[in-house]
Amino acid sequence: MALKAKYQPVLDLGESLSIQNGNITEENGVLKVKGTANTQYEKNILWDKIKEIGGDNPSDIIANITVADESVYHRHTVKSGETLGKIAKHYYGDAMKYKEVFAANTDILKNPDLIHPDQELIIPNL
Repeated sequence: MALKAKYQPVLDLGESLSIQNGNITEENGVLKVKGTANTQYEKNILWDKIKEIGGDNPSDIIANITVADESVYHRHTVKSGETLGKIAKHYYGDAMKYKEVFAANTDILKNPDLIHPDQELIIPNL
């Protein structure tokens, strides 16, 4: 299965993200990958990995990746030293989107400058 070997980094990433209902088959020179990502963010990073290996329009892989929780972009557990700006930059590429992250978490955050390790924050769909 040369295609499986080619796309092994995608399969490894899927495993590390705990993709559910995974299924991999190869037919007529095309690798068919199916599974359910927890969030849209996880689906996006899987597609980024597919494109990194196969290019923007790979013809040797078909991926059917669904999303289990479409109500949020992702759920993020705060690590020591993080700020809402750093978190927003990571997910959206724009630190100023920290306001949207704060607004989505006002049930647990009272001040955008005060977050704590191990808090689980909702990263909203924009």
